[in-house]
Amino acid sequence: MLDRENLEIEVKAALGRSRAVVLAGPRQVGKTTLARRWLPPDSANYFDLELPSALARLSEPEEALGKLRGLVVIDEVQLRPGLFPVLRALIDRSNSPGQFLLLGSASLALLRQAGESLLGRVEVIEVTGFNLDETGADRAAIDKLWLRGGFPPSYTAASDATSHIWREQAMQRFTEQDLRQLGIEVPAPAVMRFWRMLAHYHGQIWSAAPFAQSLGVSEPTVRKYLDILSSTFMARQLQPWQASLGKRQVRSPKVYVRDTGLLHALAGIRTEYELMGHPMLGASWEGFALEQVLRLAKPDEAYFWATHQGAELDLLMLHRGRRIGVEFKRNEAPSITKSMRIAIDDLKLDALYVVYPGQHRFPMGEGIEAVPLWAVLPGMAAHA
Repeated sequence: MLDRENLEIEVKAALGRSRAVVLAGPRQVGKTTLARRWLPPDSANYFDLELPSALARLSEPEEALGKLRGLVVIDEVQLRPGLFPVLRALIDRSNSPGQFLLLGSASLALLRQAGESLLGRVEVIEVTGFNLDETGADRAAIDKLWLRGGFPPSYTAASDATSHIWREQAMQRFTEQDLRQLGIEVPAPAVMRFWRMLAHYHGQIWSAAPFAQSLGVSEPTVRKYLDILSSTFMARQLQPWQASLGKRQVRSPKVYVRDTGLLHALAGIRTEYELMGHPMLGASWEGFALEQVLRLAKPDEAYFWATHQGAELDLLMLHRGRRIGVEFKRNEAPSITKSMRIAIDDLKLDALYVVYPGQHRFPMGEGIEAVPLWAVLPGMAAHA
């Protein structure tokens, strides 16, 4: 397992200031491993809700949890939404930080199916797969992370073939078992077909019509499928920025498969050689670089921007009162485009970075700088 020191520091700091902390992210990204840094699984304060014994101990949750002292860890908390009213009461009752560490495989928006919101009472940390800060930023590590994705069992697999098999099986488990455990009753084959189709629209503007027509279902149904994948961290809907410009602007989100390892498995891409010759090469790299920038730069808000006249910006980050634009170009010698100039003027950008797969950082023009993907963390932090 790779060192996740920065993530551990982030969680430790959150536990030191908040009554409860939620680690939210898909299964198999290391949430449980991280939680066990603070509490061993055999502790009376540790509840793994996938185990019948833990569920039995929580048959009377208020009595079981109310008498515990110190940190309490509840793993896969989404499996018992009935716990939320009790947790809310216990969190409100305590003035001490670090009382609960809750691990969940779905967003809080989805967890509110129980009618009990923990928003405002907890600090949420999204735990994703590995990123460049953890794997290293040399060319080989970047290419491996791009091809296999960040899920630890996929990234650390003995071979690309083993990694691909793990991802195929993980997606099957997700559609056939995990969604049902979350209380989401949808046909597993239909969700998988939608997911595979979404892979071919990766990086494009969302439109429900072609999905509905191809799958033979209604547009609200395919919208539901997209929201399910987004709520479980499998897809990203990057919302459009709307500016008062007197121009017709795109109002639908761009959609991405968040983990490029899963994207490649969905598209049948098994090796780097196959990826280099695949039509989705550019879109795949854009999505990969986008996720890395968002994870490492941690902006306050993130959007894309596009007009019906053809101007566009891949990523607009709002951070500490500044507007940072990012373009992703899989080109060893990126050049300035008309869209970049329009975006700087229309959106009043404080800086525009062109993230590319090269080795050197260099100015491209006034307010525009080329930044290698391996340098996105210091590049973004220096101007945020």
